[in-house]
Amino acid sequence: MKWVIASSNAGKLGEFREMLGGSGIEFVTQGELGVDDADETGLTFVENALIKARKAARETGMPALGDDSGLCVDVLGGAPGLYSARYSGVHGDAQANIDKLLDVLKDVPDAQRTAHFYAVIVLLRHADDPQPLIAEGVWSGSILHARRGDGGFGYDPVFFDPELGVSAAELDAERKNRISHRGRALAALRARLQESA
Repeated sequence: MKWVIASSNAGKLGEFREMLGGSGIEFVTQGELGVDDADETGLTFVENALIKARKAARETGMPALGDDSGLCVDVLGGAPGLYSARYSGVHGDAQANIDKLLDVLKDVPDAQRTAHFYAVIVLLRHADDPQPLIAEGVWSGSILHARRGDGGFGYDPVFFDPELGVSAAELDAERKNRISHRGRALAALRARLQESA
């Protein structure tokens, strides 16, 4: 069985293969099949994940996995949220996004700097599937006052995990993938797939 991942991101493909391996499913990215990215017009993470999965399923005729994720800072009402990748105004400029976040939070005391990463993964068995499988993952922490660590990507250098006492950028990739929001969502999806098998 072959499923399409509604992304062209090779790193994401690796994560999906690692977390869902051994299930007899072969994963391929939509980019490998010539499918362009969907316009993320949803107002929630779940809507955007569905939009991505539906486009990939419709254009390939295959079951599709779509995901969406972001950083939600409590004192900012959940921002940057859906706009995490383009918080600074330029899509994918992680340094500018972090700079803006640190500036916005510069006068906010530690106790009010709580935040979480959120991820949702949606499986559509076909483009018109009325019962998508939806799995979520949350990674709770807080926002540091300055960058720490040089691993990871995105907001990892300023996201602090209080249980581990490190920033996400100070974790090795294997450990981060297990405890991250996407890792937890993938684990939840794997469990849901086993229940419905």
